[in-house]
Parts: sequence; structure tokens; C-alpha cells
Amino acid sequence: MTATPFERSQTGRMRLHVMPTKRFKTFAISLYAGIPLAESTVTNTALTPFVLRRGTQSTPETLAFRERLDNLYGAGFGFDIYKRGDSQIVQFRLDVINDQFVSSSTSLLAAALQLLGEVVTDPALESSVFRSKYVAAEKVTLQKRLEAIINDKIRYAAERCLAEMCRNEPYRLHALGRLEDLPEITPSSLYTAYESWLGQAELDLYVAGDTSLEEVQQLASKTFRLPPGDGTAYTKPEISQPVNEPRTVTETLDVSQGKLNMGLRTNIGYADDGYPALLMYNGILGGYPHSKLFLNVREKASLAYYAASRLDGHKGICTIQSGIEVANFDQAKKIILEQLESMRAGQITELELSQTRAMIGNQLREMQDSAFEMIAFDFNAILSGKTRTADELITSIESAGVEDIVRVAEKVELDTIYFLRGKEAQQA
Repeated sequence: MTATPFERSQTGRMRLHVMPTKRFKTFAISLYAGIPLAESTVTNTALTPFVLRRGTQSTPETLAFRERLDNLYGAGFGFDIYKRGDSQIVQFRLDVINDQFVSSSTSLLAAALQLLGEVVTDPALESSVFRSKYVAAEKVTLQKRLEAIINDKIRYAAERCLAEMCRNEPYRLHALGRLEDLPEITPSSLYTAYESWLGQAELDLYVAGDTSLEEVQQLASKTFRLPPGDGTAYTKPEISQPVNEPRTVTETLDVSQGKLNMGLRTNIGYADDGYPALLMYNGILGGYPHSKLFLNVREKASLAYYAASRLDGHKGICTIQSGIEVANFDQAKKIILEQLESMRAGQITELELSQTRAMIGNQLREMQDSAFEMIAFDFNAILSGKTRTADELITSIESAGVEDIVRVAEKVELDTIYFLRGKEAQQA
């Protein structure tokens, strides 16, 4: 694949991306709505899709809304909320079968886009604001989601490390918002925030299936009642931040196992030429079971219950997570730092190179079997302004050698060490 399979157009403020293909028996539909991460909007934005999923003006009752999905031959509908770079993204997804494979007398693609358009732009209201019972119920739902992060200490430590590392940046905010904001949200205030969100969000509608750009454009222009305006490019996040000395942050909670996390500034983003080598760097460091962290910290030294690294290429941040006994903090920290130094020194074997290339390459090739995965990959280009096909990325990864990875390693800076320890361990 030497060119993107998506055809592009625009209707009003919404960009259209259509992949005409007969490979799949369903239509995969994704709508991305993104705004900058900000304290003033993050919780309202996170709560909005929970309320929107409850019903539309034409089917305001949740049961009727679900029956409408069932009438689309069991169409799958859902949403995700996440952050990429310094943007908060709400993604709506619909998966509906192609008319050819069922005895439908109407276009299921048209019906699905009509439904999605109503969900996003024509929600169920009472007295010109969101229904109070829906807002109250979904506030509880979001509250439980946020509390679940606190109860899952692995996720909690990962989020706290990022929050400390990016304490002066929008990236410190969780995509699901803040617990302390929820009590003040009312049906009226949320609807006002929704109208602002709908008028400001970057909107990208993706459709993959046996259709055409012209058909999708015609349908989308009728079904999405959007405020006027033109779509603009996403604002690129700040990738490089000055690091003087790494900060160490220790927090004490009721946990039986310590969580040692580290935040690294890679100073490389998705749009940079060094991004393929950065993928290799993360894979060799801690992305896979053959990685340095897994083998040296967990297997050889038996210091960690888990040890891995994770990359957000749009923000240029790599994080290391490990679960350790509190008494092993100094030794585990020492061995982790030794792995960072070994990467800078180019102590990378041919086996590590070949295994990492194979793992990344397989992931990218398997992505071609899923319409939603192909959509998600293409959306990276919209976020970053850098168009890169899966085949091009595979080729770049195959050609990335030790010297390329060392150039990446030399740019990586340790920013924050976060340690979550138990109360009993502190008292001991």
C-alpha cells in the first residue's frame, strides 16, 4: 500500500474520510470530535457522550433508542474518550451490516448515519436542555469510572506519574475529567457546554465499506445539523520541555505492592522523521516480553511483578511502569536506569532488533484486517499533520538500525520518578 486508502472531502465544519472497499461485510463508522484539553471543559466534554447515548429527539427514551439499534440488525454503537497530545478526543463508533447481506428494504448506511447524526446534533431534551434524569444517572456513571481508576492502583500510579510530570501542561488532565467538577454540573450548564463543544470541536467522520465518497457526503450533509464554520487543523502539542533534574514524587496509600513509575521526555513526535526509530526504542526498552525491562528487572533480578514501557507518540512521552516490593525501590530504580543507559550506549542485540521489528510489523499488518484499526491509524495523520501509510512505517522500521535508535536514546530525558508505597511499609 503506497497511498492512503481514504478519499477526502468536507461538508461544513466536518471533514470526511471514506474508504470504498468490498473487503468487509459491514460499514465501519467513526466520528472523532476533538478539542484542546482544558480544566474548564474536560469534565463537561467527558460527560457529554454518556448523556448523548441515552436518546435523541426522535427516540428520546433509552429503550426505544436501543430498539432502534436492534432494528438495524443489531448494529453496534459505542464511544471512547481519550487524550492524544494535548487534545481530548470523543470517538463515536457504529458498526452496521451491509444491506446486501440482509433483507433490508432501506439503506442501512443511511439509517446508521441518520442515527449518529441525531445522537451528536439532535439529542433528547426537556425544556430546551438535557433531560435531568439522564444527566443525574450519567454523572453517577462517570463518577464510578473515575473512582475505578483510583481503585486500580496500576492505572492510578500511571496517571499520577503523568500528572506530576506534566503538572504545568494540559496533558496532566485525565480524559474522563475530574471528580470535583461533577457536583456542580446541571442539565442547563451541561447543555451550554455541549453547544460550545459542538461549535468548536474538530470533527472527522470516517466510513469504511462498500460505499463512495459522494454517497457519504450526501448523507452526512443531511443528517448532521452542525453550527456553521470551517474545520481547522489540530494544534500540535509541545513535544520538547526543558528538564533540569528529574523529580522524585512519593505517595502513600493503602497498597500492598509498590508502584515505581518513570516519565521520560523523548523530544520526538509522531510527525518527526525519528518516530519509527522511537517505536523501536520503546519496543526494545519495555514494549514486549523480550524487552530489556521485562528480562532484566522482572526475570533476571526478580525485582518486579511487572515491568514495561508505554509510548504516546503524539505527546512524545514514554512512561515506565513496574510493580515492586517497597524494600526493592533503590535496586529496581538502579536497574531500570541501567537499561536507559544501555540504550544510549547502543547495547542492542540483533535478536532484540529482529524480534521488535517482527512484533511491530505484525501489529501493523494485522491492522489491515480491521476497518476500525485502519481508521484509527489514519486518524494519526489528522492529529499530527503527517501522512504515513502502514507500509511506509513498516519499511522505516525495517531500516531503523542501532545508530538510529541511539540517536533517539540520546534525546530521551528522565523527567519524573513516581513511587506509590503502602502505609504499613512507610511505618516500618
